[in-house]
Amino acid sequence: MGYKINEELIEKIHDSCDLIDIVSRYVHMKRTGSNYVGLCPFHNEKTPSFTVSSTKQLFHCFGCGTGGDVITFIMKIENLSFLEAVKYLAELYGIPLEEDDDNVSNQRKLEQEKIYEINRTAAIYYYQMLSKNSKAVNYLRGRNIDITKIKMFGLGYALDSWTNMFDYLKGKGYDEADIEKSGLISKSKGNTKYYDKFRNRIIFPIIDTKNRVLGFGGRVLDDSKPKYLNSPDTLVFEKGKNLYGLNLIYKHSNREKIILVEGYMDVISLFSRGINYAVASLGTSLTNYQARLLKRFGKQVYVCYDSDEAGTRATLRALNVLKQEGVDARVITLPEKYDPDDYVREYGLEGFNRLESTALNYIDYNIFILKRTHDLTTPEGKIRFTKKVANLIRDLKSPIEQDVYMDKIAMDTKVSKEAIRNEVIGKASPIIINKDKYINVKKSHTNIINPVETVIEPAQLTAEKNLILLMIRSRSNFELIKKHIEVDDFSSDNYRTLTKAIFDEYKNNPHVIDIDIKEITNKIFEKGNRIDADVAKEIADSSIESSIENIDKFIKDLIDTVKYYKLKNEREEISKKIKEIEQKKDLKEKEVEELRRLCVRLTELDKELNTHT
Repeated sequence: MGYKINEELIEKIHDSCDLIDIVSRYVHMKRTGSNYVGLCPFHNEKTPSFTVSSTKQLFHCFGCGTGGDVITFIMKIENLSFLEAVKYLAELYGIPLEEDDDNVSNQRKLEQEKIYEINRTAAIYYYQMLSKNSKAVNYLRGRNIDITKIKMFGLGYALDSWTNMFDYLKGKGYDEADIEKSGLISKSKGNTKYYDKFRNRIIFPIIDTKNRVLGFGGRVLDDSKPKYLNSPDTLVFEKGKNLYGLNLIYKHSNREKIILVEGYMDVISLFSRGINYAVASLGTSLTNYQARLLKRFGKQVYVCYDSDEAGTRATLRALNVLKQEGVDARVITLPEKYDPDDYVREYGLEGFNRLESTALNYIDYNIFILKRTHDLTTPEGKIRFTKKVANLIRDLKSPIEQDVYMDKIAMDTKVSKEAIRNEVIGKASPIIINKDKYINVKKSHTNIINPVETVIEPAQLTAEKNLILLMIRSRSNFELIKKHIEVDDFSSDNYRTLTKAIFDEYKNNPHVIDIDIKEITNKIFEKGNRIDADVAKEIADSSIESSIENIDKFIKDLIDTVKYYKLKNEREEISKKIKEIEQKKDLKEKEVEELRRLCVRLTELDKELNTHT
């Protein structure tokens, strides 16, 4: 059975649990007055900034901004869901849990537990089979992987047999249907016989931070295809939500930095040479969920993919995803025809450390790739290169950064800095920001409406602009968007004004099937409202791809992006308010209650943000 999680249970947990007692199990805390201070367990620091209030039963880190109550702390420190954290604390403090008659949830949990059990049994069997196959052992020795690393990673071997694992698990008493759900076997085309998914392969168990075997990866011993094979997604495993080696990062790394590589062998080779902060993305393009995992487990993220064309494309995609998630990422560039495994085996730890020290940031790596793909000795190549770099410079929020890169490109191309500046500024989206922030607007325009309070990120603006373009294109698009988004979800006054006008136009004219943006902007001005002329012109001059295959999914992705940034901005504001309140020496009862409310909302926002990837 599942358990009822209600307000009464939450209150019992808050009343019964001592946050100091819980935190002290993970962090050495020192008393200072009514508070306790220690080194933050969620980011690396040398000076303690992690504070726990014994009277308020709340924690907050002034370094990374993390804060909340005892449930929040357990969720973050143990990597648990809200429900799992509540159950953990209830069991720890002997609080009875009331059973909930939820047969579906219970059945799913039983199935998951059975898959974990089957996976663990299979992992042990694969491990035992490795020592009995000299070819597999010699292959690993040839890659400088010794018995210590074999044990650390639980490496194994799948025999060259169609039904060896299936027969073994059946002999252990497991049901055929449960074995199939684990992804270890598949059915033949005729749906009559089962066969092993992994055959004659080195086996890499994929283990989570709770030491549960989620699935497996398998590598051939020769050059046959496919070189790598992964477990399919199951009830316990999603490739896009896990990273290979994360269980060891959790145990061994100081979390100061983390390296993202492509393959299992890359991770093991780096660990073998003392680089114990590497993980792999399980053969998939990096997902937003994986990017958030990287952000959590490493203050500085390095991407080190293969140096071939496919690796370069994957690196650029990964950088964009990491940028979306606000991750400070750099790229370790390998010489041609090398992957991390090859390089570290040939040049060792010292050589790899030298490469790491010269890692390139987002814009430098993009420029590096553009230089490789454009002939700067020809006018055409130089023009295309400069225009593409101008697009990158335009996204930089700091005028100082923009100026530095304009100087750099002017030197590289011999194009005048003024021409580059015109290319950068001339097409810049007019992001209006308050007087204390950076302003990216042409000086010649004076009809600027009230500025917004925060810097608007490019991905956010692009999504909002595309939603506006889709709404004016057709009423059907508008009706779909209107169900999930409101005018206030847009980040700038300009876009809010435009969106409200579009909403009103469709509402007041039921027979209208599309909208002329010029007419809309004229109506806005006629009503005495203000809108930046550049914004109106940009929308009027823009278009959106007409051959989008799945328009509903495209719209959903845009809405998710807009919602994500709105929630993210709210989270930043709440974090600031929490910090302001906690800096006060003597808090009144109202302020304590407000602090608790804000911490609860912060937890809610973290959960909501996870749904908008």
